[in-house]
This record gives sequence, C-alpha cells and structure tokens, in this order.
Amino acid sequence: MTSGTPPALAALGASSQRAARLLAGATSHAKNQALVLAAEMLVERAGEILDANGRDLQGAEAAGATPTQIDRLRLDPARIESMASGLTEVAALADPVGEVVEGWVRPNGLRVERVRVPLGVVGIIYENRPNVTSDAAALCLKSSNAVMLRGSSTAIESNRAIVGVLRAAVAGAGLPSDAICLVDDTSRQGALAFMRMSGVIDCLIPRGGAELVASVRENATVPTVIDGDGNCHVYVDASADLDMALDIVVNAKTQRPGVCNAAETLLVHAGVAEEFLPRAQAAMPGVELVGDEGARRVLPDIAPASEEDFATEFLAPKLALAVVDSIDAAIDHIQRFGSGHSEAIVTHDLMAADQFCAEVDAAAVLVNASTRFVDGGELGLGAEIGISTQKLHARGPMGLRELTCTKFVVRGTGQVRQ
Repeated sequence: MTSGTPPALAALGASSQRAARLLAGATSHAKNQALVLAAEMLVERAGEILDANGRDLQGAEAAGATPTQIDRLRLDPARIESMASGLTEVAALADPVGEVVEGWVRPNGLRVERVRVPLGVVGIIYENRPNVTSDAAALCLKSSNAVMLRGSSTAIESNRAIVGVLRAAVAGAGLPSDAICLVDDTSRQGALAFMRMSGVIDCLIPRGGAELVASVRENATVPTVIDGDGNCHVYVDASADLDMALDIVVNAKTQRPGVCNAAETLLVHAGVAEEFLPRAQAAMPGVELVGDEGARRVLPDIAPASEEDFATEFLAPKLALAVVDSIDAAIDHIQRFGSGHSEAIVTHDLMAADQFCAEVDAAAVLVNASTRFVDGGELGLGAEIGISTQKLHARGPMGLRELTCTKFVVRGTGQVRQ
C-alpha cells in the first residue's frame, strides 16, 4: 500500500485482509447459509433499502442525471427480489474453492496437485448500479474472497443500506462481517487511493463507463480485470429467417438499451436489406436510426451515420445501421469498430455460422440468439461480477471460477532434490 493511503481506507484494507484469511478456510455450508440469510433479509428490509434508494434518486435527478443513469440507479420491489434471487442462485452453485484442477505423481513419489484457491481481497469500483453491490458481494463470498466495494456518490445511500444487510447476514452465519466492506469515500482522490492499494487489493475490477475504465487503466497499481465497453453488433446474413432476425434485433436493442450487452449496430446483408430494414424500422419506432449509404438508400429518412457512431456504445435508444455485401465485410466491420464484448449472427447457413464463430474476436459470439444473453445468470454462472473483454485470466462473464486462481500443493514422504 502506498504511504499516501488515507488512514480510514488503510484500516478498511487491513480489516479486509484479516477477513480474507478467515474466509479461505470457510466451509461451503457457512457461505451458503450467509447467502440464503442475506437473500431473506434483503426482502425483509426492502422498505429500508427503497427509502435509501429514493434519496439517491432525488439527488441524481437534481444533478441532471440522464434517463439511462436514473434507470441504472433505480431500485423497486421487483429488482430487490431479483437481487435476492441472485444470492440464492449463487448459494446453489458448486463451490470452486478446493477443487483439484489436475494432479499427477512424479517418478520420485511426489504427489502434485493444482488446487483452486481464492484471490484474497477483491476490489470493485463501479457506478450507479446498486444491484452490483449484492451481486459482487455474493460471488466474492462464495469464492472465499473478501470484497471492498467502492460505488459512486450517486448510489451511496443505497449501497450503505444493502451492505448493512449483507454484513448482518454474514455475521449471522458465523463468518467475519468484514468479508464485505463499503468504501464511504466517493471522492476522486479516494478513488485514486483505492486503485493504488498495492499489497492489499489482489484484483481490482471496474464496472462502469469508458471514463472509469480509462482512469483504472491509467492509475491502478494493482492487478485489474477490465469490464469493458459493449459496442455489440447483430449481423443479419443473406440466409437468415427474417422473422427470427427481427425478434432478435428488437430484443437486443430495446429490451434494455442502457446495458453493455445491448446491440448498438445492425449489419444487414445487401441481399435482404430491402426487405429487412423497413421491417426493423417499423418494429422499433422509439429507436433513433442512423445509417451508412447502403442503409439510407433503403431508409432515406434516417440520418447519416458517422464513423464515431459506429464506434460508440450508445447505451440509449439509438442504433447504427450498415449494409454489407458479404459475411467477410460484416466481420471486417466488427473487427474495426467492435469492443470485443458480444457479437451475434442470424443465419441458416452452417458454414457462415462457423466462420463467424471462428473469426470474430470477442468474449462471446452468438448464433441465432440475442446479445442480451451474454450475462452470468443467463449463461448459468449465477450473478456475474462483470464481463471481461480482456484475454488474460478471465474473458466474458465473470462468475465464481474467474474469482479464483490455482496454487500447487506438493505432498511428499521426505524427498530431497539431488
């Protein structure tokens, strides 16, 4: 840890380290008990959490937050129920800690195993989404990691209420309540100090916009796993079932536009553009469409799309359109503008599907399915801690296994090296 770490943050880090050591030996039963109890308490104390969230919403609206930011911040009974469900789902998952990944016996009799172990102290820095508080805490607890949560000032009241519930549940299960800690300092200086807690934070995961991720890349002195931008594409191939394609495109763009796995660009093969683009426009009346020359020949009333549009994660009801002459052109477009998050093809051509899966460089590729499925819960991982667009350690939705590493355990009977 740097000498400039504020005393309160340093004390919180020390508490997290002590908790991480105790968690490393915690039983699956105790961790599951804490998660189930936390789920029950979230529902029981929903009124308290919603009151806190209401104070945050008032402050955000007064500060001029955008509709997307308000949506991410807002909690309601259904979202709290969903948070509780996420906790119980994680409790039901297999515990990765202690899993023997592989093992062998050497000619000298040494028994060698690679065993899955927790990372230690995980730091999460995130914006505007109080549901991340419970999701991240659940996954860290189940994988025997202590977690330090540093949310935004916009959500501080909600986060305090949620963390209060979670800490009470952890203590109720006989585990150290400091397994889950909230960093109260939401200043920029506090954020920089948090990113530089070398020797305390074993892995830092940012969840937020491009500005936050850029700040972490520039300032962090601890290992990071980047939850990157989601400039996602749907490509409608020449052989696509256009009814299926329409359902997928509408879902990928409109089901929840303000999240990282929403589609931001629609690529359509020239052979079906005349038929498909007018149908897509009619099916999404609330979505602003911008397009390249090919798209505007079919839809002359839409505005032109710039290169910046094709490179932008809108997180809003806006969609860029491009007409391509081949699957190769579609893949070229994705490789040029995509962020490596989630890319989908709609096709009945098996060779086209295989080529797309092989050549598109992204954390997730989908065939005949919406990009909205790239989510830990939807893919069976339980609540996710983020979606990594990196290629080292973790890529794609990060669940329990991605919050562990391995160590070698070597057992002998007195062997010495000659």
